[in-house]
Amino acid sequence: MILQNQLIKSIYNNKKTGNKSFAVLIDPDKTDEKECLRIIEKSIHKVDYFFVGGSLITGDKLNDIVLFLKEHSNIPVILFPGSSLHVTPNADAILFLSLISGRNPDLLIGQHVIAAPLIKKSKVEVLPTGYILIDGGKPTTVSYMSNTFPIPADKPEVAACTALAGELLGLQLIYLDAGSGAIQSVSPEMIESVKKMISLPIIVGGGINSTEKALKAWEAGADVIVIGNAIESNTSLIDEITFCKEKLNTKIAHSVKVLT
Repeated sequence: MILQNQLIKSIYNNKKTGNKSFAVLIDPDKTDEKECLRIIEKSIHKVDYFFVGGSLITGDKLNDIVLFLKEHSNIPVILFPGSSLHVTPNADAILFLSLISGRNPDLLIGQHVIAAPLIKKSKVEVLPTGYILIDGGKPTTVSYMSNTFPIPADKPEVAACTALAGELLGLQLIYLDAGSGAIQSVSPEMIESVKKMISLPIIVGGGINSTEKALKAWEAGADVIVIGNAIESNTSLIDEITFCKEKLNTKIAHSVKVLT
């Protein structure tokens, strides 16, 4: 059982030391137990977090997938909810997402009011997260379901100011997301712009389908990268990105040691 506040502390500690993290996003609608076990076997000692959820979940397997992940691995399981319906007490934590890039009050606070008593009763760790949608080159499920427009990919200053507003409001994480199946991932320039503006850990997802994109996101300032669709079709990407992460973390640790 993950202790309350343990995950947020570990994320902040990793940010402080420069240690980069890797999360795999699992869509309950697309993942059966066989596929889930295949991902788990590839992920042990490599992946730092499992995110479970999505903008639209049509089936009833969310809790089953969470329980299966918990039974077969020690990797923390974090809910990535699209609505107040996507809550289960069996996860370790929940990204309590406030869609601060949009102007839809239901996803700024409305769904949160409905989910709050359920989350409090569940005892899962709450990770208050400013969720920022970035244009990934095509319409995505999240933009359609949220009825909001993403921030244009060539407007890093808008993303940076939005992230700063989230920090000043007391949110503890910032999540930049180009959306599932994005043609283009969040640019290094936008990540770097956000990093310069805030002191919060930055999560980046959407369209990261290669080690090159993962490395560029980490080097630009992402603390956690999230990969979903690309792993569904190519689980070997887990090995490749883990190797990239370990090399980068070793390089960062060496640089810190030299400076001290």
